[in-house]
Amino acid sequence: MEATLIIMAAGIGSRYGGTKQIDPVGPNGEIILDYSVYDAIQAGFHRVVLIIRKDIDAEFRRDIVSRFQDKIRVDYVYQELQDIPQGFLVPPDRKKPWGTGHAILSCAKLVRGPFVVINADDFYGPQAFKEGLRGLYKLDPSKPSGFLVVYRLANTLSSHGYVTRGVCESKSGNLSRITERFKIGRNKTGQIEYIEGDVGHEIGPDELVSMNFWGFSPALLPMLESRFASFLGKHKNMTKSEFLIPAEIDALRKANQITIKVLPTDSMWFGVTYPEDKALVKASLASLVQEGKYKSPLW
Repeated sequence: MEATLIIMAAGIGSRYGGTKQIDPVGPNGEIILDYSVYDAIQAGFHRVVLIIRKDIDAEFRRDIVSRFQDKIRVDYVYQELQDIPQGFLVPPDRKKPWGTGHAILSCAKLVRGPFVVINADDFYGPQAFKEGLRGLYKLDPSKPSGFLVVYRLANTLSSHGYVTRGVCESKSGNLSRITERFKIGRNKTGQIEYIEGDVGHEIGPDELVSMNFWGFSPALLPMLESRFASFLGKHKNMTKSEFLIPAEIDALRKANQITIKVLPTDSMWFGVTYPEDKALVKASLASLVQEGKYKSPLW
């Protein structure tokens, strides 16, 4: 089996205010994606598929992918707004592609076996990739199935603002529910809470949350294609509606059409949600280098 890692790097972070996917944060100008590819190679992945935009293609290949292209097979896919099924039209005022589910579908012609899909701007840690590879080898390519690597909530918070997290519940090791909680953070007393309406509700630090580290059988792809067509039928005139992985997987799970294993990790997650997060990410990576967990320079 060829273990494939798909990295979604086509988006622009609205809260961050720039193309954070290619913003240097490592001691020698590395970006977060560098560390994900490095950890994937160390875990045993064979191939990476980068979902990018045409306008950053040349910069990506020259300044980033050239660092590791001789160490792992690299393929490229564009997530294009116009890449939709026949019979549908793009709303004239729509500017951005159709979301993370659409991003996966953009890779459909390149994917033949089980695959992992992650965000480009999230640092997941080596353990996540090791768990992900083990999870891939357990998937049956002929059956719609998958897994989700989950993190302790306390290991995923930002020091500079509230965040949104999908809080996960499991039964017999399978995902049984994801509840989207908005505005999660620490209050003035240090207690973690989520805000609903104007009311703060306590939530435990050990709650398991999704950071969009998914693994799937290729049998999911035809199902996603069908659901995307239905989505466009309902939202074809919407300029901002998104076809999102968590929502679609949850719908399939509720209909008993897919089983998702839950794979916990104790790793620290970090990412750049807000501009102020960049300093913490840089300090965290520098610390990992000092501890000998990563080389410097990385490649």
